[in-house]
Amino acid sequence: MGKDTYESPLASRYASREMLYLFSPDKKFTTWRRLWIALARAEMELGLPITQGQIDELEREKDHIDYDLAQQKEKELRHDVMAHIHAYGARCPNAMPIIHLGATSCYVGDNTDILLMKEGLLLIRDKLVRVLASLAKFADRYKALPTLGYTHYQAAQMVTVGKRATLWMNELLQDLDEVDYRLSRLRLLGCKGTTGTQASFLELFGGDRDKVWELDRKIAAEMGFDPDQVQPVSGQTYTRKTDAAILATLSGIAQSAHKFATDLRLLCHMKEIEEPFEAHQVGSSAMPYKRNPMRSERICSLARYVIADGMNPAMTSSLQWFERTLDDSANKRIAVSEAFLAVDAILNLYENVASGLVVHEKVIQKHIMEELPFMASENILMDAVKTGGDRQALHERIREHSLAAGHRVKEEGLDNDLLERIAADPAFGLSKDAILRRLDPADYIGCCPEQVDRFLADFIQPVLDKYPQALAGAGAEITV
Repeated sequence: MGKDTYESPLASRYASREMLYLFSPDKKFTTWRRLWIALARAEMELGLPITQGQIDELEREKDHIDYDLAQQKEKELRHDVMAHIHAYGARCPNAMPIIHLGATSCYVGDNTDILLMKEGLLLIRDKLVRVLASLAKFADRYKALPTLGYTHYQAAQMVTVGKRATLWMNELLQDLDEVDYRLSRLRLLGCKGTTGTQASFLELFGGDRDKVWELDRKIAAEMGFDPDQVQPVSGQTYTRKTDAAILATLSGIAQSAHKFATDLRLLCHMKEIEEPFEAHQVGSSAMPYKRNPMRSERICSLARYVIADGMNPAMTSSLQWFERTLDDSANKRIAVSEAFLAVDAILNLYENVASGLVVHEKVIQKHIMEELPFMASENILMDAVKTGGDRQALHERIREHSLAAGHRVKEEGLDNDLLERIAADPAFGLSKDAILRRLDPADYIGCCPEQVDRFLADFIQPVLDKYPQALAGAGAEITV
């Protein structure tokens, strides 16, 4: 394709080669042919007059697709499935009479869609596992490093850098559970005919309903599904709620990634944690000193697309008429494939960023010390009460000192002198050294290190052990 024709950025810039292949014409149409072979083989085994020689011919030619002929036939017939039947038949003259026997277009179209979504979810699952592995290393390394927690984006009680990473991971774990659930519930359409009655197959098998049921089971088994993983009832198509459910799962992944990327963008602003930054990377075309969090911004950008795209199959599902209407087709071709491509790109970016996060511990420490005097005030209060002070009176004194110190910080731009004010107040009866001993950040992180250890051991390591193949490949590559 030349550069004078629109090309999707998902294909040209963002998605991986493996996901692009999954939704390629080659993958789609070779899958159609695998389904035609499965149908013919099952019909032969159930007694229809189809020969092994015809099956062998179909097998031999399944990867040889004459796209020019198919395109020519589609222009002539205005029907993509019939066009590819003719293209396949031209390569398989002996088998031509039995290709697609008893089936409707949705036999190849819908079953292929299910097969592609299954493979897509498997790829997504592996990438989720790799992101979790990268974040697990990060969480373990920084499980005890104190940092300010934030509620309402205002400094709150301290957490640790590693504990915060477990929050990102916990959301991805929920996404992984959703992916596994969708995979476990995914069913082929099977062979249901024009309105889902299987009437054409009942006719082919001379009224033998057992053979009609068995046909579905045989096709499912050949296509890598459990024989019982077939839609029990359908119209001409599988219910479009399937697409809506799968894109809801992909939307959930996008939501989790957006949360991570947004947190990281805020941390980058505070200069506490930054994205990996390559030696020759340019942060800004105008301001050469900048290190913009561009990968995190791209995650957010793509994630919003996926979240919005999730509405497409939801609306399509709600607007299907009776046994079949074709207003799903054009929308479905775009919405489903591009959701998978975008989530693939998001997870590639997520893994790339998570595996190379840069932590600036001195900056984190500086920010802690700006707020720690306020957080330490309750412990200082308890110490003063233990030496004979009046809790209520001292509480009021701390309130007054805190307001004064806050005014000094906010209005005058000076350092926080709360501790100096308390040390100078005879009501507390504490020396400055005694007060300073209350300023160890490690005293304010609660169970964070232990929470990280337990979370990694009880929830993350079992996932990593369950999917070792996901960790066998190289790290995520991003092109831009």
